[in-house]
Amino acid sequence: MDKIRIVGGHQLNGSLPISGAKNAALPLMIASLLSDETLTLENVPRLRDVAQLTHILSNHGVDYSVNGKRAGEDAMTGQTVHLNAANIVDTTAPYELVSTMRASFWVIGPLVARMGQARVSLPGGCAIGTRPVDFFIDGLRALGAEIDIEGGYVNARATKGLVGNRVHFPKVSVGATHVVMMAAALARGETVIENAAREPEIVDLAQCLIGMGAKIEGAGTETIHIQGVDRLSGFTHPVVPDRIETGTYAMAVAMTGGDVTLEGARADLLENALETLRGTGAEITETNTGIRVKRNGSGIAPVDVVTEPFPGFPTDLQAQFMALMTRAKGTSRITETIFENRFMHVQELARLGADIHLDGQVATINGVETLNGAPVMATDLRASVSLVIAGLAAKGETTVNRVYHLDRGFERLEEKLRRCGAEIERIAAS
Repeated sequence: MDKIRIVGGHQLNGSLPISGAKNAALPLMIASLLSDETLTLENVPRLRDVAQLTHILSNHGVDYSVNGKRAGEDAMTGQTVHLNAANIVDTTAPYELVSTMRASFWVIGPLVARMGQARVSLPGGCAIGTRPVDFFIDGLRALGAEIDIEGGYVNARATKGLVGNRVHFPKVSVGATHVVMMAAALARGETVIENAAREPEIVDLAQCLIGMGAKIEGAGTETIHIQGVDRLSGFTHPVVPDRIETGTYAMAVAMTGGDVTLEGARADLLENALETLRGTGAEITETNTGIRVKRNGSGIAPVDVVTEPFPGFPTDLQAQFMALMTRAKGTSRITETIFENRFMHVQELARLGADIHLDGQVATINGVETLNGAPVMATDLRASVSLVIAGLAAKGETTVNRVYHLDRGFERLEEKLRRCGAEIERIAAS
């Protein structure tokens, strides 16, 4: 497996581009199953998860093509992809494909809505928590789907089509909101989703579906109204900038010091996280091209954080913020309320000299004067990038192993950081 080698101690200066959001691109790609016309997505990131979902959709019969490189594009410019599901040849999503990426389970909504049937493998375990699919199943049942689970597969049928209904989620679920919203777009009558997720990626999917002809109101609030239509058409839609990548690089600048403009970033997508960063002493300003993050070398102030659904502090930035707090001048606390096992990076940060104590879902971080480079092991996507952030500020050399996690969610990470002055390189597996 590839490794990433970092020599810490360099400030970050310059600019780097923010890619399209992985968490928006995946449901948008799945939405192509709702129409027999071409869905064109712009600013799609080049990531392992995107490539894997392409393979999964192809298994259903979706034709996939990518625009050639145009004038002014470089390796960090998002790609334009075309997806056409005119001929769905298979409504089964097998275990060997779904097990590689949980989001692929979401095909169940569009398939049963458009084709009247779907057979989708249960996604299996997850390193950062159980993440059950009960809400997905209950939501589709509320729309009239007959569902049974047999042999590790969810079998969904709606031979006469789905029918709009009230769907109330007992707990906010981004994935279930995506699935029910897509399915309801083709259901007869009105669907009301209560306690819906409010994340920007939900809004982005809703805007795309509206462009395809869906009738949706309230996306971005806790109540979404969908009036079903008979069919959806093709559309061209740009993927929203990645707020998690934005927050990650903003925290890297706050950690190392320096002055970096995050090109294409949108502050409205992560206001809570940016305000939290300001509390640590970082200067953050919006510009005509994105967001400028600056720290002049003064100490990092400790800040307490509780992860919450949007618009609260994102769980996907918790590990990165913990890395930042390892160098704070004082004690901070991070409370994780979304996933039960999302502190696996603590032991690896400790290898760099971090002083962190766990008590259930609360991590207490006592800031230290110096981190020291060491070999560390990535355990999941966000944990892996927290180790990179810590390595950027550590004395000496840090080697991050198992970086395939990074490739699932960060496009050309080492190239982007290197152009801002980091001493970082990928070491290919021998």
